[in-house]
Amino acid sequence: MEPQVAELKRTIEDTLCPFGFEVYPFQVAWYNALLPPTFHLPLPGPTLAFLVLSTPAMFDRALKPFLQSCRLQHLIDPVDQCVAYHLGRVRENLPELQIEVIADYEVHPNRRPKILVQTAAHVAGAAYYYQRKDVEADPWGDQHISGVCIHPRYGGWFAIRGVVLLPGIEVPDLTPTKPLDCVPKRADRITLLEGFNFHWRDWTYRDAVTPQERYSEEQKAYFSTPPAQRLAFLGLAQPSEDPSSTSPELPFTTLRPKKPQNPSRAQGWLSPSVSPPASPGP
Repeated sequence: MEPQVAELKRTIEDTLCPFGFEVYPFQVAWYNALLPPTFHLPLPGPTLAFLVLSTPAMFDRALKPFLQSCRLQHLIDPVDQCVAYHLGRVRENLPELQIEVIADYEVHPNRRPKILVQTAAHVAGAAYYYQRKDVEADPWGDQHISGVCIHPRYGGWFAIRGVVLLPGIEVPDLTPTKPLDCVPKRADRITLLEGFNFHWRDWTYRDAVTPQERYSEEQKAYFSTPPAQRLAFLGLAQPSEDPSSTSPELPFTTLRPKKPQNPSRAQGWLSPSVSPPASPGP
């Protein structure tokens, strides 16, 4: 890995990894090469970018402390706002650089996603993006089948959170890292894609490979609890409806995120070379 890339990766990892995130470098050109122009990132091909994903540890290391510190605030989407806070710290720790962060849930005014995170994860070598085209003579006829990323260590027990772009930093000699094909057999790919598309609520597709770590039972219960009841589930105070009783404004910028493009909950965008842009989540 080029020294400049290694140094930047180390700085970003020092910022994010203690909180349950992982980062993977890639070139914008690798991403754009797999997509039609409509979805291209408008930057020179050699521009450096980093894919950011959350591991099962993020729940305890980042989300729960974030919720505890913000328990009197009216959070719109606690997970996305927690991730936004930590990605914002990347900017703070690299103040000399121009940095653009695109979260997985961000969309243009026409609702087209700003980033297809599963494609980004694949080209960064973070996780293999299994799609219908990866199954020879597939059995699904005219059914719509969404693709899903599988991580070699976490299986489906992770989530792709977004990308960090560094306009002005070009790394033409960066060597691509191929994602590990950890579900190589046709029958297993069929099981994976059917589990993700038709039975995603039972969590089993996430065990397409034996993971080193899964979501804890508490984490699974949290994400299975209706959003309005999640703070109470963790034993945290609900925000007051009386504006005069709330604590001061959060000391960081909070986003008003739109729902992520997750085909397990809603139809995503289609393109000739990719399935809907989803991140295994939450």
